[in-house]
Order: sequence, then structure tokens, then C-alpha cells
Amino acid sequence: MVWLVGVLLLLWMAWGPVVLVAAAATLCVPRVRWWVQDRTFLDRRTTAWVTGAVVVLGGVVVAVPDGRLPVPPAPGAWAGPSYVGRPAMPRPVVAETPSHPHRAAGSPLQRPGPLGLQPEVETAWLGLERCGRLEVASTDALVALCSTRSGSNLRLVDPETLRPTGTRELPARSDGSACGEDAFYLDAADRAVVATADRRVLAVPTRTEEGEPGLGEPTTWDLRPYVPDRDCLVALAPDWSGRLWWVSRRGLVGTIAADTGRVAVTDLGEEVRRDIAVDEAGGVYVVTDAALHRLAAGPDGTPQPVWRTAYDGSSGSAPVPVGAAGPGGAVAITDTAEDRLGVLFLARDDGRTLCRQPVFEEGGGATDSTLAPLASGVVVANNHGWSSPRSTLLGFTGSPGLARVDLAADGCALRWTSDAVSPSSGATASWPTGLLYAWTKRPSLAGVSAWYLTAVDAESGRSMWSVRTGTGLLAGSNGSEVLVGSEGSAWLGTMAGLVRVRDRR
Repeated sequence: MVWLVGVLLLLWMAWGPVVLVAAAATLCVPRVRWWVQDRTFLDRRTTAWVTGAVVVLGGVVVAVPDGRLPVPPAPGAWAGPSYVGRPAMPRPVVAETPSHPHRAAGSPLQRPGPLGLQPEVETAWLGLERCGRLEVASTDALVALCSTRSGSNLRLVDPETLRPTGTRELPARSDGSACGEDAFYLDAADRAVVATADRRVLAVPTRTEEGEPGLGEPTTWDLRPYVPDRDCLVALAPDWSGRLWWVSRRGLVGTIAADTGRVAVTDLGEEVRRDIAVDEAGGVYVVTDAALHRLAAGPDGTPQPVWRTAYDGSSGSAPVPVGAAGPGGAVAITDTAEDRLGVLFLARDDGRTLCRQPVFEEGGGATDSTLAPLASGVVVANNHGWSSPRSTLLGFTGSPGLARVDLAADGCALRWTSDAVSPSSGATASWPTGLLYAWTKRPSLAGVSAWYLTAVDAESGRSMWSVRTGTGLLAGSNGSEVLVGSEGSAWLGTMAGLVRVRDRR
């Protein structure tokens, strides 16, 4: 009987839940059920061995430091392909992107990602911890903002070993707070600037005075006198002069002077749920539940409204500048009108609507992901059908796909639509390779939740290749964004740790 249990376990690990369904169906046959009952017997010795093995395995998982074990896979290793497609040839996006003087050197858009040349997938188990925001420091160390049910922490990760080299716990969220804790960026001095749950802003050094990776003592700005209880910080960004902008859920917009720490605040009176964008002309773009606002800092640093443009429905994405600042430049958001998702372009100088392009099917489109900027347009991911990680259990997926919308002289143009399914993570562009990277999921009749990093050609929308990165609930992203890192790597924080994909060296 032991051999039969062993065979079932191996088949379950190989093919997933469908094996358990088939076994249960087989037991419905009386002759088979009686045969199994006659041979089912567990003595005390066998029970003790099984119990001891489970306890030892659990102890190893708890005792081994973070990052030394891979993310445990779920059953279903043979139920789907490990690699699909063929390597891509670089087709660079020809355009100039201004380099922000007060953010970490090297725009993610200008980093080359993997091309699919025998890609290597490596994972690091960090416990039940989702690292939703990732950045790359000038030392090539990975800076990760991670969260658990009890709170958040900032981690410094070695890019080769995937092991954390430093951790700083952040203040726990207050009871009743409905805000996420993803307001975070890396400044030009390699400081991790992060909003905490107790309404403070910390600037944590990620390198020592000798230039080596390491977390130092933070500079702190206390915003509790300005942001009331039950409110929270949802966005942070520096403008081109170095002034730090912050936004709260209830619509407070403020600045912090880089030299004096002086705080200035204005109230939009509308709730904010998305990140903000800045441009080289001093514009700051905030999308609320009702309108898109452009603001600029007054002589004393107080945010001043420049224009406000209302939109239909609701916006599921942060604003993204398109083109150069000044006349001819635009900013893109999404909206929902007449039960159909659309991409809306507005002029940066006066906020007038330039055009709107519907995407995906009526009643079958929604997004909570950041738009991926390209030279003349943006790419939007369809997150319709996603409500939580449970939405993709047992081989289920959300609605497809990805769509590119360009801004042309005579209006909007739907360039292409892809059927790739990215349930919650959106797409990330790499201009040197001309590829978009998305965390995708393939439907499975075997009930296996297999996750892939998929590379999509930015010019045609064709899926070039996909590599499996994990199976099961823990391999999902729950809204984390793909980061194009250094040396042609792509990173993502899953529900249980980190994943790195890069071409074989």
C-alpha cells in the first residue's frame, strides 16, 4: 500500500489537482474502494515517521534564514510547458527620455531586459512576504519594499545570491487603515524614500560612506501634524528641483523642501488611490476619483492648481507623461465610460482632452496597473476578473490581454491587442530591447496555477517567449510590478519572495 501512496504523490506533484480528482473518482467504484480499505493500515511506527518528517521539514523552513531556500513550488510541474516561443532580437524603441536629476541613476525604461536565450529562473523564499515595489541602487543592490499582514519592512538584497543583506522594520499600520504601503522610490543619493503607516516619510541610506551596500539611519519628516488620523500617504515623488511631493488618500497634496524640510499643503477635496507623475517642466499630475489635476509649486512651495479635467467613470491607473513637456506633450490615464475601459490623453499645458481610445470588450475590461510608456503611446493591461489571489486558483485566469494605444496627429490609434493574460501586474517596458515584460498566467484544465514571465514585442504585440517562474498561490504577484534590473535581468516580488529571470551566461 505504501508504494501506491508514493505513486499518487509523485503523480500529484507532476500533474497537479487533476490527479486527486481522478483518484477520488476511482474510489467511487465499489470494488476499488473495498480493495483500498482492505489494505489501508498505518501502524504507530509509520505514523511517527511521517509526523517526524513533517515537523523536521517545517522546522527547516522556519530556521533557515530568508533567501537561502527557493520559493516552494505547488504540484503540477509537468502540466504545462516550462518555456514557450523563441529568443527575441532587440528592436529598440527610438526616443529620448529625460533623466530625472533627483532619482536613482538610470531610468528603468533604458535598461535592457532578458531576450529569452535559455533563460534562468531563480527564486528566493522570504516567508509569506510580498515585495510589491523594487528598485536598483547604483551599487546594483536590489532595494525591496515588502509587506506582511503585520507590517512592512525595507530589504536590501544581494543581486547575485538573492539573499537579504539588510532589513529595517517600518512602523505597523494602524487599525482600520485601508491604504497599501507601496509609496516608495530611490533618490539620486541611493536613499530609499518611503512613506510609513504612521504618516511619516523616511529617507533610508542604502550604502555606507565607503560605497558598500548597507542600510543606515534614516532622515525623517513627520507629517502627522498635517495628515489626520484615518488618512494615509499613497504617493511620493520628487520634482525636477528636488522638492518632495506627497499625496494622502483623502486628497491632501503637500511638498517638503529639500533644504529646510518646510512642509506646505493644499487640499484637493477628492480621494486619491494612485501614484503621481512629474515632468521636467515642473508639472505634477494627480489623478483623483473624479478628475486629473496638474499642480505646480508656488514661490513658497505650496502646491498650486494649474488645471483640473474631470473624466468619466473611474481611473485604475496612475498618470503617465507621453512625449516632451510643453506644447504637444500629453499625459495618459485610463477611464471607464459606458462600461468600457479606455485610454484618455490630455494636453499637459492646459488639460484639454486630445482623444480617447476604448480598449478590450464592453464589460470585459478593467485595470489597476500602471501604464507602460512607449515613445508615442502607452500599453495597458487588462485586470478584469481579478479581485484577490484566490481569483487565479486551480487554473483559472482573468480576462485577456494587453493593448497598445498611440497618440497620433489626428487622434488616438489602437496599435495592437495581445491575448496574454496578466491578472494583476501590468506590463513593464524595456526600450533597448523593444520588449514588454508581463507576469502572465495560462489557463489549465488540470487545475494547475502556472505563472510565467512573458516578453511581448512592443512594435507588433506578438508574444515572443514565456518562461515558467513558479506554480501555485505563492508564485502569484498580487499587484507587484516587474522591474527591469541591471545586466539584463527581470525581477518580481511574489506572494512569498523574489524571482529573477535572466539569459543564461
